[in-house]
Order: sequence, then C-alpha cells, then structure tokens
Amino acid sequence: MGIFDSLFGKKNGVQNVSIAPILPQEIYEAGILELKDVIAPSALKVSPRELNLGDKICRSFFVISYPRFLTESWFAPIINIDKVFNISIYIHPIDTATVLRQFQKKVAEVQSQIVERERKGLVRDPMLDTAYQDLEGLRDQLQQAQEKLFEVGLYITIYAEKETELDKIESEIKSILESKMVYIKPALFQQEQGFKSNIPTASDELLVHSKLNSAPLSSLFPFVSFDLTSDKGILYGVNRHNASLVLFDRFSLENYNSITFAKSGSGKSYCTKLEILRTLMFDTEIIIIDPEREYEFLAESVGGKYFNISLNSEHHINPFDLPPIQEDESPADVLRSNIINLVGMFRIMMGGLTSEEDAIVDRAITETYALKDITPDSDFSGIDAPLLSDFELVLAGMEGGESLAQKLTKFTKGTWAGFINRPTNVDINSKLVVFSLRDMEEEIKPVAMYIVTHHIWTVVRKNKRKRLLVIDEAWLMMKSDDTASFLLGLVKRGRKYGLGIATITQDVDDFLKSQYGLPIITNSSMQILLKQSPTSIDKLQQIFHLTDEEKYLLLESQIGEGIFFVGLKHVAIKIIASYTEDQIITSDPFQILAIKEAQRAKIGQ
Repeated sequence: MGIFDSLFGKKNGVQNVSIAPILPQEIYEAGILELKDVIAPSALKVSPRELNLGDKICRSFFVISYPRFLTESWFAPIINIDKVFNISIYIHPIDTATVLRQFQKKVAEVQSQIVERERKGLVRDPMLDTAYQDLEGLRDQLQQAQEKLFEVGLYITIYAEKETELDKIESEIKSILESKMVYIKPALFQQEQGFKSNIPTASDELLVHSKLNSAPLSSLFPFVSFDLTSDKGILYGVNRHNASLVLFDRFSLENYNSITFAKSGSGKSYCTKLEILRTLMFDTEIIIIDPEREYEFLAESVGGKYFNISLNSEHHINPFDLPPIQEDESPADVLRSNIINLVGMFRIMMGGLTSEEDAIVDRAITETYALKDITPDSDFSGIDAPLLSDFELVLAGMEGGESLAQKLTKFTKGTWAGFINRPTNVDINSKLVVFSLRDMEEEIKPVAMYIVTHHIWTVVRKNKRKRLLVIDEAWLMMKSDDTASFLLGLVKRGRKYGLGIATITQDVDDFLKSQYGLPIITNSSMQILLKQSPTSIDKLQQIFHLTDEEKYLLLESQIGEGIFFVGLKHVAIKIIASYTEDQIITSDPFQILAIKEAQRAKIGQ
C-alpha cells in the first residue's frame, strides 16, 4: 500500500478518500480580525539597542539611580516634552516587617564602620554619617507607619522614524534627567522586554527596580502637566504641552463672555469661526457683527441669515425701537434706559455734545416718544416706534435745537437717510445671523455698530435663549466712550438673558486706551491670546501676568497657536480643525475662491 493508501485507506482496489466537511462557522471564524491583528505592526525587527516596528523605531530605557532628595514635579519636564514616548511606573510594595529587619542589620553595619574608623583614629567620613542618619530616620518613620517602602521600576520608550532622530531624543531626555542627578540606561539586549513593559498590559518584564519610600515616590506622580478641560463643551484646541484636549462650555462658567487678542493674520477669525461652527451643534443661536465680510461663506454653508448693512442696503434698523417690558421691569425703567442709549448714539452721530445740547437731545427724545403715546406711565407694547425724522421735527421746534436738527439732515434726507430713517425690517430669528458692515462708510461705521448692537440687545431681551454675540474688530467700538460703555453694559448684563459676548480685536492699544477696556477683560471668563506683535506684548504681559517664557511663546507662535485662559488657569493651545471644518471656516480668499469654483463645477455637471 502506497503513501496515499496509508493516508486515505483503500477498499477493494478503489481509492477511498474521506475529507471532513468544513463548516461555514469555521470559515467565518478563520477570517475574523482580532484587535491585536489591527494594532500589530506590519513587521518587527529586534536588535540589541532598539526595535523596528514597521516604519517606526523605538528604544527603551530604565532608571538606575536617583539622587538623595527628589523635589516635587522633577519628572514634569519629561512628561511635557514634545515627543512621542511611553512611560511606565511599576510600584511593588515591600512588607514593612521584612524591611525593618533588613534595616536593623544595615544600621548595625554602618554603625560598626563608623566605630571602627573612630577606633583607628581616622577622619570622620561624611558619607557614612549621612547614610546612618538617613537609615535611622527612615527606620523611625517605617516603625511609626509614616512611610512605606516600595520597589519601583521606571521605564521609558521613545519613538522616531530615523535612528539619528532617536539618538537626538535620547540625548535630550538624558540631559534633562542628568541635570536632576537621575541616570538612565538603555535596555541592551532587552529591548523586547523593555517594549512589552511599556505597553498597556501592566507586565513588568524588565524587573529593574530601585527602593523608594512614600515621599520621593509621590514626586513621580505623572499627572503634573497642567490640563485645562471640563467634562462637557466644545473642543477649542489641543494642549501644546501634553497633547490633551482643551474642552470647555462657556455657558457653564461664571459669565459667558470671552475676549480674543491677536495680531492680523494670526488666526483669530479662524479660531472664532471654528468655535461658532461647533457651538451651533449645542442648540445655541449665534449673532455676528462682521466689519470685514469674513463670515459670509460660513453663513451660506450652515444656512444662516446674512444682512449686508450699508447706505444702499435693503435692510434697515430703527434705533427708536423699544424692548418689551419684562416681569421684573417697569415701563419707566425700560423707556429711561432706551433714552440714555439714544443720547449716546446721537453723541456719536453729531461728533459730541455739550452739556446743554445733551439736555436738549434728552428732552427731544422724550417728546418724540410722547407723540406716539409712549410715556413712562403707559403700556407701549405693540405701539409703532417713532422714526429719526420725527425726532428731527421735534428737535427743530425746540429752542436751541435748530443747529442739532441741521446736523441730522444727512441722516434723514441726505445720502444716509436709507440706513436708519425707516422701520426695522431685519428678522434675526435664525440659528446663525451675520450683520456685515464692510460696505458701510468708515465715518458712520461706529454708529452702525452701535445701532446693530443695540438692536440685538433689544431682541435678546425679548426672548431669553442661549445665544452668543460675536463682535469682531471690537476696537472700532472702543474709539468712543459711548459705544465702549454700551459694550461693557452688554458684557455685564448679558448673562441675565442667556447671552455670551465674544469680543475679538487685533488693535490691543486702541482697546486698552479706553477706560472700559480693562473692565471688559476682567468680566470675560475666557481669554484667548494668539500670536502678538512686539509693540503690544508688554501691555498684555502686564495685564495677564505672563512669564517671560509665555511672552516669547506668544511672539514666536505660529498661526492658530497661543494661550487659552479660563480664570487664573491657562495653557498653551493649538487650534486644530478637521478637513470639512477647514473648508467652511477658512479665511484664505484664494482657498474660498477655489472652493466656490469647485462647487460651481459640480453644479454644472
């Protein structure tokens, strides 16, 4: 019988082949990928000094020696180093009774050496005396249960793509540790065991330990790098020190306001638009005052409303509109507050008012409202507000008001009449609303910002919802005390109505020259400092109490990098967006043009 006969058997001269059927379940299970198959490298090469894991090289080290004293956070520079690495700390408790027996023997040995040197008349050995004192002190603490002793293994595995880069990282880590008198060695011919000891399997295969008591062991606590995050909110960026996520919900803070300082081109609008895009996912309404038409594409992308405010615009806002009366307010208070705001607006429009003119304007506004039966004692809800031309007529008929009425002519009959001398036809009932002021004349742009902001405040008070008001280029509002005072009022009172104010500016000097600049900063729970210019960095260092290292970090930051503050805590941050987000929020005009051309081409197909 041949080999096939022996394998399969033969009956009556006919080959009898019997093959067990393969079940579909077995075929399925043979093709299942386990987690280890997914995460395993494509190839592995073990050498005496490193491991080659596919396209990465790794090298493992262990700590062999510590100094006599370990200071708090001595390990922080290694944890926060901007490299790819793994750290494992294995802590094996030692039985105190066993340790005390060993200590008793060791103390006796050291003491006998000291006595023997004294008997021979030799000079006192400071090292022996110090060792004796340390042993006795630790033995007392162990005896009193104030300390415990542990076998501690500290292992580090570093990663790089090239061996030269690996050597550079090794040199950097060694220099940091050796400056603290902590010495490491590579796990020669034990790289496989070193790598396994540094993966999340909690398997100590190197077994290179040092004895540490509780106090120095606590200094090894790894989570000393500062994190600034909460358990809910949106992602603002990545912590540049340890790559942790900076997550925050501005509506969970003491107030909902933020302020962003950055030089032109450093990514402040990009950062703001990214926050807006992510905030929209949490049922928050966003209103934006856009002086440079940077948010138009964002509004189009998310289906928001976009109002182009200009002298020839079809969109109008009547500054005499009154907010509804809340339950905790009286009609007299609402009317008085609105009259004060209007006096501030006319002060800006007319280039300033004397005290006499101020009083005339105040009285004229009151009489203008009275013509429409709007008085402190009446219920004026549902009554149409007067127009600017009504105010002009009242002012012209008052003693001393003729010259003021003349100044208003250009707003009521001149080229600027179409802007504010008509009833309001702007509806901001949308998840995202943008007011663009780019096409507004520079001379009247501060007035326009004031009127738009005042209108937003009127609507906000009407319906309490979670809203975010973004004021870009806020330095325009800081030019006048009236607009700056109104902005500070919004910052202070917004929380009561569920409103957060995001103030953004590139002109730090103009913003801080105003007496209202610093109060706006102090009333903002969140502050973001991106790349700064040398001319403004000293002021910011003083206001935010920056160290010299943080000062230079802001000067040398790349686009989208800076410092993120919440209260007294702050971290270095890098703003990161996904590809899809980047396509929506980019401020690069060439990139926006390319996106629009691609969209037109897709529609044409």
